[in-house]
Amino acid sequence: MKLIDTILSDAPGIQALRRDIHAHPELCFQEQRTADVIAKALTEWGIPVHRGLGKTGVVGIVKNGTSTRAVGLRADIDALPMTEHNKFAHASTYPGKMHACGHDGHTAMLLAAAKHLATNRNFDGTVYLVFQPAEEGGGGAREMIKDGLFELFPMEAIFGAHNWPGMAAGEFAVKSGPVFASSNEFFITLRGKGAHAAMPHLGIDPVPAACQMVQAFQTIITRNKRPIDAGVISVTTIHAGEATNVIPDACHLEGTVRTFTLETLDLIERRMQTVAQSIAEAFELECEFRFKRNYPPTINHAAETEFVRQQLSAMAGPDKVQEFEPTMGAEDFSFFLQQTPGCYFLIGNGDGSHRVGGHGLGPCMLHNPSYDFNDALIPLGGSMWVRLAEAWLNRPQP
Repeated sequence: MKLIDTILSDAPGIQALRRDIHAHPELCFQEQRTADVIAKALTEWGIPVHRGLGKTGVVGIVKNGTSTRAVGLRADIDALPMTEHNKFAHASTYPGKMHACGHDGHTAMLLAAAKHLATNRNFDGTVYLVFQPAEEGGGGAREMIKDGLFELFPMEAIFGAHNWPGMAAGEFAVKSGPVFASSNEFFITLRGKGAHAAMPHLGIDPVPAACQMVQAFQTIITRNKRPIDAGVISVTTIHAGEATNVIPDACHLEGTVRTFTLETLDLIERRMQTVAQSIAEAFELECEFRFKRNYPPTINHAAETEFVRQQLSAMAGPDKVQEFEPTMGAEDFSFFLQQTPGCYFLIGNGDGSHRVGGHGLGPCMLHNPSYDFNDALIPLGGSMWVRLAEAWLNRPQP
């Protein structure tokens, strides 16, 4: 493993920053303290800082030479609304808030790279360090774009990475094309007429219609969508009624839809609305149907993905770079990739054996209350970002 010596020597200090951020988690668009910590560190290292994109975003600007070329490196900075079960010294001090997805670690890896880049500018051009808020449902990437990220900081490409529990530390996974799915929600209300449960003929019961609707939605996946196009419809909540002897006058259904392409998403949304309204009509019910598109699919660009694969292989060895198995999870880095070429890939977080005493009893998995980021990744991730930035800016321009 070809790690950078200065990043290795700086790792304890960056680890302290990471654990401080972990102990003070902030939710989407509330990351004021986190942004202050990031901006203070960058400023101390002589890196100019731009703040306020996406409300709490931070962009560090590292320039060298005369080239106008630029590349972006992104880390997300927000936490999740959940209670941490760990009891070690750097556990969350904020009840109901936790860095359970490793965004504190993503921030630390980019800060490690930032410190090295500031003192060892072995490139010609500009590296933009993009610390993005509100990945966990807030669409912070979209908001940074709306606020002018790519106009203020034009870049040839942007790269991002996510830690991945269960994959060994020191290993990576990368793939061209779709790697994370789109994330979408639906909300359906069926309105009928309430009645006594002993006299159902005097009412219009929405519950049987809801049951048929749930089953019918799955035929969209099995009979309308091409079998080779991935898609998932999950009805996750059904609410109706308040008493066992009363037929309710309404039933509410909610859930999610995930796809790897917008074409498949268009088909599923259209068919779901038709199925819902047609079943409601057949049962003489009124139907309210709402479909909310959150994050588009994350689709890596081919040339940038091959570039990442080559650089990771050179640093860690080809045997340490796996093929990224796409997941139906979602990632708002997708908004960046819709605007600018780039690649989003994985860095192994290990099996959880890195956790210090006092961790919770649960597994060290993403969005688990016993999770903690593996600090051994800080010098690895920092070296990774430096290698990618230097290689991109020093290669011949296409």
